[in-house]
Amino acid sequence: MENPSSTNPKPPSHSEEVKVSFPRDHVMLLMFNRPRALNAMTPTMRQDVCTLLDWFDKEPSLWVVVITGQGRVFCAGADLIAWNKSQRSEDGKDEGERTIADVNGFGSISRRSSSSKPMIAAVNGGAYGGGVEIVVNCDLVVASEEATFALPEVKRGVVAIQGGMPRLARIAGHQLASEMLLLGRNIPAAEAAARFGFVNKVVPKTEVLSTALAWAVEITTNSPDSVQSTKRALLLTNKHADVEDIVKAHARSKESVRHFTSENIKEGLRAFSEKRKPVWSNPAKL
Repeated sequence: MENPSSTNPKPPSHSEEVKVSFPRDHVMLLMFNRPRALNAMTPTMRQDVCTLLDWFDKEPSLWVVVITGQGRVFCAGADLIAWNKSQRSEDGKDEGERTIADVNGFGSISRRSSSSKPMIAAVNGGAYGGGVEIVVNCDLVVASEEATFALPEVKRGVVAIQGGMPRLARIAGHQLASEMLLLGRNIPAAEAAARFGFVNKVVPKTEVLSTALAWAVEITTNSPDSVQSTKRALLLTNKHADVEDIVKAHARSKESVRHFTSENIKEGLRAFSEKRKPVWSNPAKL
């Protein structure tokens, strides 16, 4: 599946807990690679994801990332053994401050809002705890028919504090979010799509990755400047309540300013008048 082209960018070094490849032009595939541990997130894995996504955000030739898991589970949340071994304060207030300071959230994804590049979740199997928090912060979600979703933190004496609660409540509404958050119940993929609304499409397990990659390719047929400016507007919608505030913040955003001065806006209009497909170029670095 990986494109053998020598033009692929070279990612930063990382451990074997994460795999990265470039299966299509302008597309990065990020795969959690701890299948025996159900892709539970370790501190090492989180740092790998952070390093790779920070690099992805700055790499002009990469326009979309697809995130998936190796094996039968997308992500089972935190690896509690590794988490307990890592250094952390016993003071709850200090732990709360850690959460606030961790601006990218669980797995360096669940609260990541600095990036204006689309993230697609290809949910190959179950997503639990932090795994769900990752999913609901992605822009598009393709899930296997066999996938289930759960936020069981209340059953373990902890809380889903890495962005999952407010985002799920905004997507599904208070009462439906409460089903997952207060009862800790499992939600099948079909229900996550039809009732809860955080899954875009449910497909057979064998088609999850190919569907996500097809969507990624479809995104790359559009102007990357327009796509990234549009995603910034969507992110600002989550930040501001008033429409005028969103419009003003978006108009002043780096992505919007770049879009209106880009070669791609000229190319798009020129291609339309010439009745041909546009040929997009990599966006300028922000």
